[in-house]
Amino acid sequence: MRILTRDFAETQRIAQLLARLLQPNDVILLKGDLGVGKTTFTKGLALGLGIDHRIKSPTFDIVNEYHQGRIPLFHLDVYRLEKTGGNDLGLEEYFNGSGVSVVEWPQFILDDLPRTFLLIKILRQTNEIDDSRREIELLAVGDHYQRQQVKFISLLKKEFPTLTYSIVTDPK
Repeated sequence: MRILTRDFAETQRIAQLLARLLQPNDVILLKGDLGVGKTTFTKGLALGLGIDHRIKSPTFDIVNEYHQGRIPLFHLDVYRLEKTGGNDLGLEEYFNGSGVSVVEWPQFILDDLPRTFLLIKILRQTNEIDDSRREIELLAVGDHYQRQQVKFISLLKKEFPTLTYSIVTDPK
């Protein structure tokens, strides 16, 4: 599924809507270039989970945990693991824990990821640096996430009737 957003606020509102469907042990993988809005999307998820806390990228800490909401949010930025991977970090404790795990730069820990997840790719719609329009592509891997995606489409139609989106059956 692809969604076109007009600005960062709309990107956050889309993430808030998705957060309504999230359950403990859900894993969301966020892919996109530096500065494209991965943390902005995570801020929207946190708001949707009822987390009233300043969300920032855990670039140097690798993981930030937020326990104030409906369910905990584990925000992982694994960019610094590009050369080493996450073998000895116990990442499975987050993926199998009581909260939602959001992983930025998941390509650096492929061997450590669960087999099912929701992959979200965030892309700039133009090459203009100050343009905040985004294309958000969701790819549901596994039955659980495919069911969530169907529910998410229903929510989108109800909450954002004028939003531009399309269903992608064979993502690139």
